[in-house]
Amino acid sequence: MNKVKEAMKEIKRGSAEIIDEEKIESLVKRFFETGERFTIKAGFDPTAPDLHLGHTVLLQKLKTFQKYGARVQFLIGDFTAQIGDPTGKSKTRKMLTPEEVAKNAETYKEQVFKILDPELTDVVFNSKWLNELGAAGIVELTTTYTVARMLERDDFEKRFKSNTPIAISEFIYPLLQGYDSVALKSDIEIGGTDQKFNLLMGRHLQKVYNVGKEQSVMMMPLLIGLDGVNKMSKSLGNYVGITEDADTMFAKILSISDELMWEWYELLSDRSLKEIEKLKEEVKNGRNPKEVKELLAIEIVDRFHGKGAGIKAKENFDKIHKQNKLPENMPEFEIEPMNIVDALVASKLAASKSEARRHIKGGAVRINQEKISSQDIMLKSNKEYILQIGKRKFAKVKVK
Repeated sequence: MNKVKEAMKEIKRGSAEIIDEEKIESLVKRFFETGERFTIKAGFDPTAPDLHLGHTVLLQKLKTFQKYGARVQFLIGDFTAQIGDPTGKSKTRKMLTPEEVAKNAETYKEQVFKILDPELTDVVFNSKWLNELGAAGIVELTTTYTVARMLERDDFEKRFKSNTPIAISEFIYPLLQGYDSVALKSDIEIGGTDQKFNLLMGRHLQKVYNVGKEQSVMMMPLLIGLDGVNKMSKSLGNYVGITEDADTMFAKILSISDELMWEWYELLSDRSLKEIEKLKEEVKNGRNPKEVKELLAIEIVDRFHGKGAGIKAKENFDKIHKQNKLPENMPEFEIEPMNIVDALVASKLAASKSEARRHIKGGAVRINQEKISSQDIMLKSNKEYILQIGKRKFAKVKVK
């Protein structure tokens, strides 16, 4: 069936690895023939409330699955987050309090429906069945896997060999994540490539607990950040936060390399593979890649700020960069008389005094559009100033 093949192309797009692809195809085929939906699970431990575009790669794939017959099981790991996922960690993670988990979980719930169809999404919390499992159930769960098999996992093996402590709770974590697939009877589970061990645990436990199915597994690559080298990460500063203002978001996306743009199109865009292929052809035949990058930036800004926000951000970007004009909207601050270093921190343009000094030394700071080089400039009483770092950060300050 031609439409099943087309659907599978879009489903597989950008994926790093699929285990039991044939089953996914049969589920899609059944949906087209009978309208019967299947389930796909994705787990999110609410350990950090600040989402960036890297987190949305899975959400985009879930959205594609919804289009072709899936009902999404959006799992918030409120129980497992209190343990902490040991994946890729060189030491045991600090446990979160129930209050921290609840607060972070709300952020996920607010953001997820900017991408997913709420009618085809069940937001579930794994505390529901893991609290019920109880001590006896967890002990029984630990009998389904051996310590030797656990130590085959790359990060555990490295820590064991280097005599770095591994808490027993960390061995239990992948078992609990796998048990989520037992409780939910998931048909498919999706996660990042770094989650392979945990995702396969779901297949293993569904078999052990006689669920009557073994979930297919899809792994997605980790999104490369603005630097074009490392995975997107807040700690590396190479990220685009999904709650950042439209102008910042647009400018950041426009800063990525032409080569990285195509990877972002594949993983983040709603455009079909055929549309992306057409854009590639146009660039090959002489179209300016910056125009194509602007289309991606507009699409992503619209997704998180509403239709029309992307075009508005482009207009502001062009004003600043082409016409050297100021953006229409910028944050305003009222401050005491102080020097420029303190003012950059007070207006949140710089995170610290040392960062502010670094920007001044590098020639990136302007006051009222005039570049400055001195760190001793005083902002005087009863005056207004436009402070600027680079071409993206602006603030209006009123001095008392």
